[in-house]
Amino acid sequence: MKKDPRFYLRLFWSTFTLSACTFGGGYVMIPLMQRRFVIQYGWMDEKEMLDIAAIAQSSPGATAVNAALLVGYRLAGLPGALLTILGSVLPPLFLLSAISLFYQAFRSSGWVGAFLWGMQAAVGAVMVDVVVGMGMNLIKAKKLLPVCIMAGAFLASCVFGLNAVWIILFCGALGALCALLRKKRERPQEEESA
Repeated sequence: MKKDPRFYLRLFWSTFTLSACTFGGGYVMIPLMQRRFVIQYGWMDEKEMLDIAAIAQSSPGATAVNAALLVGYRLAGLPGALLTILGSVLPPLFLLSAISLFYQAFRSSGWVGAFLWGMQAAVGAVMVDVVVGMGMNLIKAKKLLPVCIMAGAFLASCVFGLNAVWIILFCGALGALCALLRKKRERPQEEESA
């Protein structure tokens, strides 16, 4: 992929428009980024986007900004990261600045309250779509461990009420253990082929 000024403009404009048209934070923005950067532009593959989503969600800070930073860095290094952060932060900054000027009018408006209530349903639907889509991709790739981890994390959170911090720590430790075991299994094969 050629990294000319048009590429950087498209990268910035993509994150800017996604951020401007997305309500619900990173859980909604990540699948839209996946559609834009993986399916539409073909700049990344599905596995890279899944890894970015996992890192963005487990890192401190806003998930949407974390994901934008990682996508930008992956595609264009430090300049790409700066552009995607700027693109993802500017729309909420403008919107919140405008809302703060008219806060009293927004607070007492029944229309605004109804609109926000409706947006909660839409955000829920998009989140279900993301989970089902990612789960189906993992099942198609015959990766049962990540599917079991996803189902276990859901049960631990929703059924047993376990704090998300403990779930993230456990899943991170399990992922590190799996990576170490995979590396250990690959090492003897590399030595045999050498």
